[in-house]
Amino acid sequence: MRRPIETEPSPEQRKRVTMVVGMHRSGTSFLTGSLQQAGLELGKFSSWNRHNHKGNRENTDFVDFHDDILRARGFEWNAPPEGPIVWTAEECSRARALVSGYSSVPHWGFKDPRATLLLDGWRQVLPHLEFVGIFRHPRDVQRSLEARSGLPAGDTLALWAAYNRRLLALHRERPFPVLCFDEPEEVLLRKLDGVLQELGLTPVAEDRFFATELRHHRNSTEPVPPLLADLYSALRSIAR
Repeated sequence: MRRPIETEPSPEQRKRVTMVVGMHRSGTSFLTGSLQQAGLELGKFSSWNRHNHKGNRENTDFVDFHDDILRARGFEWNAPPEGPIVWTAEECSRARALVSGYSSVPHWGFKDPRATLLLDGWRQVLPHLEFVGIFRHPRDVQRSLEARSGLPAGDTLALWAAYNRRLLALHRERPFPVLCFDEPEEVLLRKLDGVLQELGLTPVAEDRFFATELRHHRNSTEPVPPLLADLYSALRSIAR
């Protein structure tokens, strides 16, 4: 019996693309900055803003693209859809144009919490897309969003659930590394190093991206409604 001819993978198949999954104010900037430190190419990104002096590590072209998709259907980052969004052909083409800017990069990635609401479209455009996630206690996210955006507590907790349900559902379908931003710094960094190595990146020994200023609000001992407590417990069960 003749063996099938083995062919070399195409350049696109050899490339790795990693997307950070998580809710706003949940450690996604810390995780993305750490990925970049370890060798992940981010391209153009924000290195400073008034809410995060190390920068949110977001590419504004990706953020604008995500905002446009959501707004075209009457949604916003703080008024998310309940279900998946089917991208139009034009939106898929626009995404491919963004991706084409990394054609010479062997391993690149991007972070924008809005992308967590648009997972299906990105998986269609990038079938081999890899994920890494992070989450934070709902009360800490609530306090942080109240300080940044002035959103009422009920709205921020509902947003926390909407984003993190998607993270959990994606992980159940296709497991990937997830970190908990509530861990003590030493534990968090140790677990981070394991995740970086798993992604083929090289952890740095000094000048880590983590800084205490990234965790302004620490109220995780305050109770939350049972449904949120159950979701947080489920997230903890999949975390490294």
